[in-house]
Formats: sequence, C-alpha cells, structure tokens
Amino acid sequence: MKLKKTKVFSKRVYEKTINDIKKRIIKVRQTVVSYANRELILLYWEIGRIILLRQKNEGWGAKIIDKMSCDISREFPEMKGFSVRNLRYMLKFAVENSSRIIVQQVVAQLPWGSNIALLDKLNNQHDRIWYAEKAIKNGWSRNMLVHQIESGLHERQATGTKTHNFRSTLPKVQSDLAHETIKDPYIFNFLNISERASEKELENGLINHIASFLLELGKGFAYVGRQYHLNAGGEDFYIDLLFYHLELRCYVAIELKIGAFKPEYAGKMNFYLSAIDSTLNKQEDNPAIGIILCRENNKVVAEYSLRSISKPIGVAAYKTAARIKEKLPDIKVMEQKLDDFLIKESMVNYGK
Repeated sequence: MKLKKTKVFSKRVYEKTINDIKKRIIKVRQTVVSYANRELILLYWEIGRIILLRQKNEGWGAKIIDKMSCDISREFPEMKGFSVRNLRYMLKFAVENSSRIIVQQVVAQLPWGSNIALLDKLNNQHDRIWYAEKAIKNGWSRNMLVHQIESGLHERQATGTKTHNFRSTLPKVQSDLAHETIKDPYIFNFLNISERASEKELENGLINHIASFLLELGKGFAYVGRQYHLNAGGEDFYIDLLFYHLELRCYVAIELKIGAFKPEYAGKMNFYLSAIDSTLNKQEDNPAIGIILCRENNKVVAEYSLRSISKPIGVAAYKTAARIKEKLPDIKVMEQKLDDFLIKESMVNYGK
C-alpha cells in the first residue's frame, strides 16, 4: 500500500502569498479612499454651486452661510467640514471651477486641503490646473504643493525662461521631458552661504542638504556622486555632481559656478558629456545631459554659446537663502517708512 506524501509547509510560499494579499488589500483600500475623496470634493462643489445660484437668483447675502452652517451641523453632527469658513471655501470653489468636467477629471483627485491651498495661493485658474496636475502626477502633499507654489515652480519651468539646446540635440520625446525637467532659476533657500562663498562651499552645502537638493531638482533624479572622476587620454577630470535620471534614462552632469555664465563653460560641459557617453553609458542609456548652474545667467550669451554645441546642455541661475534675503526690504527701512507715513497722516488729520 502506497503512502500518500504530505507536502512540506513552505515558508517562502506562505510569505509570498501574504505579500500578494497585502498588495491587493492596499490597492483596494487606496481605490476606496480615492473614490471617497472624489465624491466628497464633488459634494463640496455642488453645495457651493447651490449657494452661488441662490445668491444670484434669490439675492441671498453672505449672512445666510452662518445659518446654513448651524442647520447642516445640527442635522449631521457626526460630519465635520460644514463650518462657516468651509462653506465659504465651497462657494469660492464653485465660483473658480465653473466646469464640472474639470472638477471631476482634475481637482477632485486632490484632497480638500490641497484645493484650499490652490484657492488661497493662486488667482489664476490656469495656474491652479497646472499645479493640480503636477500635484497629482508627483503625489505632492498639501505642504509640498504650497512649497512649489511659493517657490514659483510654474514660472521657473515656463518655456520662455529656459536656456538649453535640447530641441536640436535630443529626440523629441526625450527633449520634451528634459525641457520639463530643467528650471530657471533653481531655489536653494536651504543654503545660507555668502556672496563670497567658493564653488567648493556651494557644492558642500548642496551635498550636506542632499534631500532638499534632490527635492528642488525634481522627480526622477538619483544621486551618483560628487567630484566624479573621469579619465580621458590619461588625464584626470572631475565632474562637480553626477546624477542619473530614472525617467530620462540618462546621466545628468551638473557643474556649479559662483559667478555669471561664461561661454567656455559650455565647451567644458560638452567634453564631460562626450566622456560620459563613451565611458559610462550602457546600451540602454540615452545620451547624457549637462546642467550648468550659475549665480547669474545671461541668456543671450548662453544661447550663443550653445548653438554650435553637439551635446544637450541647459544653463540656469540659482538663488540661495542669502540672495533671497537680499531682495527682501530691510525691516528697519520699512518701519521708518511706516512711522513717516503715520506722522504725515496724523498731521493731515490734525489740520482738518
């Protein structure tokens, strides 16, 4: 009589099964949360539309919102979000988003807090949609969305502000993505270095704040190294900073300059990129891209310098905390101006 073999319990199979189940639970939970959020945003938009229509058709004033808040909260005490302040945001949300399609397809994918940030920080609907789409694509939290708005990301990524030769040196798909990746200027407000700081101090500051630096560079950058060594023709060369971009599938070399852009910087970067393509690139890698970061970017000089360059290079300015602070009005000057104004006003009123 043959004995039936008993299968031995496999810990590996069990762990794989548990992981598969966890992934399915997480996916469904995310779907449920996303669906619930979308329905809540649509509800807020519809409430805002109702208030807006009643104001137009029935002549309701602003005070009616106070009464509505009390009545709705009394009827649904377990539900939060119907305060006077929030109802006013719903009204503004409806005023600024007249299209239900836009609400469904874009802003309903963001949490309510992020939509409030868009309403508070931006006056232009086109800008709101741009930041909303970026927030969805990159998974920004509300705080990150506010940071990107306050740093002027849209303006810094706008077509007309950038200096590069990507269109003439890269295939269209990669060129478009590379164009979207670069900014001008870069904002390094986590660095508090003086105007006299050396390139080494700038480099050290960026590496010491690598998380903030990567955040400012944008999605897809992976840090490879600093003062990255290259050997060409028996001579040693060192790239300030080297990254690999996961979406562009290419190396990105960054050179740091403490002064204004000079034409010779483009030639040096062109050499670095040729060396990277020859010594580091694998078959699946795209041509390397260079970014020259300068304290000042003379766009005319940069554009002339890049015209005959064969490798894809972008030139951009950067601002540190010290330079940003320099552009802010001096508090003592502002206080003196305010005192002068008040004295002047008091004299006028006294004369009356």
